[in-house]
Amino acid sequence: MSSLKAIEKRVFEDLFGMASGYVLDFSNNTFAEFFRETANIDIYAQKYAFNGDSKAKRLRAFWEKEPDALVGKVLSGLLEVWQYNETQDGKPDDTPQYKKTAGIVARLTGKPPDPVLMEDEFLRRQYQDISIKNLPIDSSLVPVLESRLMEAQHCLVYAPLATIFLCGSILEGILLGVALQRPKAFNQAANSPKDKGNKAKPFQEWSLAQFIDVAHGLGVLKLDVKKFSHELRDFRNYIHPFQQLASKFTPDKHTAEICLQVLKAAIADLSGGRK
Repeated sequence: MSSLKAIEKRVFEDLFGMASGYVLDFSNNTFAEFFRETANIDIYAQKYAFNGDSKAKRLRAFWEKEPDALVGKVLSGLLEVWQYNETQDGKPDDTPQYKKTAGIVARLTGKPPDPVLMEDEFLRRQYQDISIKNLPIDSSLVPVLESRLMEAQHCLVYAPLATIFLCGSILEGILLGVALQRPKAFNQAANSPKDKGNKAKPFQEWSLAQFIDVAHGLGVLKLDVKKFSHELRDFRNYIHPFQQLASKFTPDKHTAEICLQVLKAAIADLSGGRK
């Protein structure tokens, strides 16, 4: 039996929309699949039916039946799905309610939540010996990415927009390259983008945001890099002039420095050079 308190359960119930009997946007099939992949559990087993048969009631029964570590693992996966849904709808995924639930998951699993650096601290971080050659990607992609990285650095002072666009391009190329080396893990992630048949979409149909979220869910991108990577993605969208016009924001050298630092941090995470 988990140690979830009544008020903690209420926080998750509100976040996941469980008052309706549903849990997020899961169907019966996808709910069962999520539990199989995340916890190797048949959530439709009779042991989880004592409260009723809806998805919400089975999740509540799961909370009552299973130990903290397992409940924490499942809740962590559900939070990843919630975050994915929020970003797809253009909503912020780091709300106070989310932070509260992340803290609860940390207590259940015994793992402290990932620290998220403030912007100034993030920019001050030094990443030594960053090398694209150390990334787990096809070696034929390395010279292309290295050339773009060199160009992004050269453009920093006099062409910050070019640096931003190049950083977004490089990050997307790297994450696709990593996914191609680990297709099973990326496709089976709880928050991987699915088609109408609930099958993982081909990688060429994934957005940069989806690559970022799945990479974080798999533990290969830290939380601070995920957060700032989404900012890089947003700035990269200024490649469309009307998008920049609508935002009434002109990126400058400081903006480009943030994007370049995000890219360096992501390379460090993905190459195992950041502890």
